[in-house]
Amino acid sequence: MKKLTPVFMISFVIALAFIIWGVIAPENLEAVTGSIQNFITAQFGWFYLLAATGFLAFAIYLIFSPYGKIKLGKDDEEPEYNYLTWFSFLFTAGMGIGLVFWGVAEPMYHFFEPSPAANVEGGSMESAGAALRYSFFHWGLHPWAIYSVVALTLAYFKFRKGSPGVVSAAFRPLLGDRVDGGVGTTINVIVVFATVFGVATSLGFGTAQIGGGLSDVFGFDNTTSLQMIIILVVTVLYMISSQTGLNVGIKILSKTNIYLAVILMLFMLFSGPTNFIMNSFTQTFGSYAQNLVSMSFQLDTFNLESTWVEGWTIFYWAWWIAWAPFVGTFIARVSRGRTIREFIIGVIAVPTVFGALWFSVFGGTAINLEYIQGVDVIGVMDEQGMETALFFVLQQFNFGWVMSIIAILLIASFFITSADSATFVLGMQTTNGSLNPPNNVKFVWGIIQSATAAVLLLSGGLDALQTAAIIAAFPFVIIMIFMIISLMMSLKKEKLPLKRKFREDRYSDQ
Repeated sequence: MKKLTPVFMISFVIALAFIIWGVIAPENLEAVTGSIQNFITAQFGWFYLLAATGFLAFAIYLIFSPYGKIKLGKDDEEPEYNYLTWFSFLFTAGMGIGLVFWGVAEPMYHFFEPSPAANVEGGSMESAGAALRYSFFHWGLHPWAIYSVVALTLAYFKFRKGSPGVVSAAFRPLLGDRVDGGVGTTINVIVVFATVFGVATSLGFGTAQIGGGLSDVFGFDNTTSLQMIIILVVTVLYMISSQTGLNVGIKILSKTNIYLAVILMLFMLFSGPTNFIMNSFTQTFGSYAQNLVSMSFQLDTFNLESTWVEGWTIFYWAWWIAWAPFVGTFIARVSRGRTIREFIIGVIAVPTVFGALWFSVFGGTAINLEYIQGVDVIGVMDEQGMETALFFVLQQFNFGWVMSIIAILLIASFFITSADSATFVLGMQTTNGSLNPPNNVKFVWGIIQSATAAVLLLSGGLDALQTAAIIAAFPFVIIMIFMIISLMMSLKKEKLPLKRKFREDRYSDQ
């Protein structure tokens, strides 16, 4: 434990304090954090919308700018991982478990309670299109652009400039040696804070969905005792995986996730209403592209009774920003050797298309069952919880029981890789950016994550900790804005444009 930094100790104390607060007074914690979050989303919702859209615009600018040719590493370096492995890392770290959890639930919610801006009646076929479009929107270009900004900045400074792999190191062009003092420590503590609580709450929700799947398939009661057993088993598995390192445990499980997800999606695509699904995907993707600008700036300004945007879009943007330190650090670690252009296209475009297809398959099938076939999907969600929605839909088709087993394995695998990746990132951030953090450091953070999820499931404080993670997103938005400024300051010092240099060399040889 020699490599521990002040960031580790401060973050550990803060995490422990929130866990104790959640155990002793979960209702008070939820009330306090809820009030803070409500204030931020109500007063600064416009700031989240402008920031998220600005990050997307910046990412698109870099794709077409001369800087797109710059490598995240030395000019002669090749990518460390092939495309399949790289995409599996992106998919696993970014939002894999979320897609499984919300693939059915979110489109169904939007189907019955559409955005006021969609101007459609809930439960109608018109609202079905709007439901899928907003699901595409919330899981598409914007969140991946948020991730890409953080990941690109960290990868650039780590692999091209040789800086430590911590977020504060990206500010050296802007702050100089002050990144080695209190300012840098504060930045890194915010990163660890958001990562611990964001991942812990996601592990809690993942546990609830695994319990829901076991309940649906095997008839077990989805009790707290069952959820504690699930956490214990999965903790042992991901702690074993974390000790094997990035190139063994996480790499193998990430590829497994891709295979299981594709199998599950193809089963539903061809067992379900295939033509309806593909028509929905095609039309909704076009509608998403057509309405992207208006949705990006949508607020309920002139509808005083509506809180839809605050409850969905602004909440999501804050949640993705809260996850950005964790996901961004992990994506940066596995992206060495790629050009900026290749990196941004890969990080934004591929997951966006896959996510859109996922929602079309599972959300489209659920809507088809509800509206056309008369199956009460929303009623089951209301009665048994949204964690059972996926399994209920799968059970409506042949081999649904087998597919439910695969879905449980997929969720468990995502659970393990998310926790494993998080311990890796937390290890990096608390050992001054080590690319291979010591196993004992990862072990400590792994125990903290699982203990946090378990304790808060027992005390009912998961929602409060999720809110706390989102509150951490507010200062991190500001950090991200200055990351972009610092990145541009450094990019402008690169030797560009390269084409002109080649042309001059060619003329000088003649």
